[in-house]
Amino acid sequence: MKKDVVIIGAGPAGIFTALEMIKKGAKKRIVIVEKGQPVERRHCPKDQTKKCMNCKPFCHITTGFSGAGAFSDGKLSLCYEVGGDLPQLIGEQKAQETIDYADKIYLEFGADTHVEGLANTEEVKQIRMRAIRAGLKLVDCPIRHMGTEKAQQIYYDIEQFLLKNGVELLFGYECRDILLEDGVCKGVVIHDTHGSAMTIEAAHTVVATGRRGAEWLEKICAEYAIAHQPGTVDIGVRVEVRNEIMEKVNEVLYESKLIGYPKPFKNKVRTFCQNPGGFVSQENYDNNLAVVNGHSYKELKSDNTNLAILCSHNFSHPFNQPIAYAQKVGELTNMLGAGHILVQRFGDILDGKRTWQEELSRSNVRPSLPDAVAGDITAAMPYRAMINIINFIKSMDQVVEGFASNETLLYSPELKFYSNRVRMDEHFNTNVRGLHCLGDSSGWTRGLMMASVMGVLMGRELAAQA
Repeated sequence: MKKDVVIIGAGPAGIFTALEMIKKGAKKRIVIVEKGQPVERRHCPKDQTKKCMNCKPFCHITTGFSGAGAFSDGKLSLCYEVGGDLPQLIGEQKAQETIDYADKIYLEFGADTHVEGLANTEEVKQIRMRAIRAGLKLVDCPIRHMGTEKAQQIYYDIEQFLLKNGVELLFGYECRDILLEDGVCKGVVIHDTHGSAMTIEAAHTVVATGRRGAEWLEKICAEYAIAHQPGTVDIGVRVEVRNEIMEKVNEVLYESKLIGYPKPFKNKVRTFCQNPGGFVSQENYDNNLAVVNGHSYKELKSDNTNLAILCSHNFSHPFNQPIAYAQKVGELTNMLGAGHILVQRFGDILDGKRTWQEELSRSNVRPSLPDAVAGDITAAMPYRAMINIINFIKSMDQVVEGFASNETLLYSPELKFYSNRVRMDEHFNTNVRGLHCLGDSSGWTRGLMMASVMGVLMGRELAAQA
């Protein structure tokens, strides 16, 4: 197969690359390769079984058109300060301008016009004051919440738009290798689920494989001397409390983005992906690694609010495998939970004991992930990360009273694989001509909006080339 542009991965970065090329009138032959299914064929059997079925050959939650975005809470962060380090590469003003542009595209395809976190200025000041007293920083960020079910419809409409405008979508194909000739990327080698290989030749190869593809991209970079460096890996927990505890913060901010550097280690610890009335969920990776996440619907609500607390780890010489490190933490936690997500009460952690299932049944906070296994996450979590998380939760309690209650639930493992940072210029050119890397797997973005922004800018670059 011969194309002008081949895009590996149908997550937001890859989608918006093709979308922007169309909007700019580029008459190029584009193909998007995705190992999962079209968004309309992505169905998690857990909706009926109430437990993870460990689907093969891939998890419908993390793979398929729109990536994990179709089954996430569908939040679009509308501030350049949130979503990774892309502003360092392209500049803060350009990042914010492109966020505003990408947001309009989401609105064109049906995103809710309401923006959370814009009102109640005096109440925001009070929350910020409490955060300062606790040694935390509150990051203001307006949020456009699509909701899990609405996000799926929006991405379906985008999928159909791409098809109608001549973009070829290859589902059920996994990229195994890239084609290099005299230091130039000439395309990719892909395999279907039966192992049959196919070569796609293209002038430009865009790798946008998301967090799920971060490890694969790291190996490709090492094999072909694509300039990169180990970056940050996030290890943490998903915290769940009653809505009553988070009521004021949910009402005023919708998502409280707090950052701290708790003693004694002073690693960066932050909140991420807050879901008022949301549900804790499980995701499965190719190596049978089960990780925890969270999402929220526009209509269906639970009695709880969940959010991630993530501890950032940076490694230096001689260790350069941060993704593998995080995976080992996850594997050990999965082992303790017999392949399931572990859940433990915060009070039990402080008391140095495991949590038992009957104790959960008596608690005010009932787990929204029904097949989570009560146990002891401290037996698998690295000491440094665990101490950081405990002290951060105690600081959070000064901002949101009751957050550090005995019944607060901690789920593990919550891992974010975007540690391999590919070195690129502001036009997203790597040291290999014809090869570009986007989104979370590139190490430059975190989340739907910034990945979409990177796709928009990549689309403009490709559309402008003869």
